[in-house]
Amino acid sequence: MEIDLNADLGEGSGSDEALLDLVSSANIACGWHAGGSNAMRDCVRLALAKGVAIGAHPSFHDPANFGRKEMDLPADDIYAGILYQLGALAAIAQAQGGRIVHVKPHGALYNQAARDPAIADAIVSAVHDFDPSLAIFGLANSGFIETARQAGLAAIEEGFADRGYRADGSLVPRSEPGALIESEDEMLEHVLSMVRDKRVRTVDGTWVSLNVRTLCLHGDGPHALAFARRLRTVLDSNNIDVQPAWTLRT
Repeated sequence: MEIDLNADLGEGSGSDEALLDLVSSANIACGWHAGGSNAMRDCVRLALAKGVAIGAHPSFHDPANFGRKEMDLPADDIYAGILYQLGALAAIAQAQGGRIVHVKPHGALYNQAARDPAIADAIVSAVHDFDPSLAIFGLANSGFIETARQAGLAAIEEGFADRGYRADGSLVPRSEPGALIESEDEMLEHVLSMVRDKRVRTVDGTWVSLNVRTLCLHGDGPHALAFARRLRTVLDSNNIDVQPAWTLRT
C-alpha cells in the first residue's frame, strides 16, 4: 500500500522544516491567508532540498480570519485570485529550479468548493488554464474532485488525520462538537481505517467509504510534530509506503 502525506506550510507554525522530513507533499501558503514572498521562498528552498513535492495552497484574501471565513464572491473573482496566487508561487519555485505540481485550496475556499459547483468550477478552470498538468487535492468523495476529473485534471482525494467526518462524507465544521480528534491513538486508528480499509467512522458511528490517496497533517497544533513522527512510524510498521501524490494518480 502507498499513501501521500501532505502538510500546509508557510503559515507561521514554526515547524515547517521538521515537517518536511516527514511528509511527501508540501502545500505552500501563497500570501492571502498567511505567509508571503519570503515565507514562500524559504518553504520552496527547504522542500527542494528535502525532495518534497511542491504544491500551492491558495485561499480567499482573508488574513484576518486565516482564510477560514466563508465568502460569497463572483466566480470571476475566485478564478482571478487563484491565477494570481499560482503565478506568485510558480515564479518563486522557478527561480530556485523547481516547479509546483499540485494545488490544494485552503480553509473556507476548500470547504465551499467541496459542495458548491460554481466555486469548484472557478478553481478548476483557473488551475487548468494555468497548467493542466497540475493535480488537484480535494476532499474525498466531494463534488470538487468530480469537477476536476471532468476537466481532465488529476484529482487526488484527501483525508484528514485529525478531523471528524459526518455521515455524508463531509468534515464536521470546526464550530461543532467532534470536529477535531484530540487523541493520538484515535487519530492513528482513524488514519489506518482510511488508508488500509478505504473507509472512515463518522461522528454518528456509521462508516463511509473513501478512496483516500493523500493525508493532511496539520502543523499548527501543539502536538502536531510529535503526532506526525508517530504516524510515520505506524505507517512504516504496517508496510504503507509514503510517496508523493503525483506518483499515485491512478
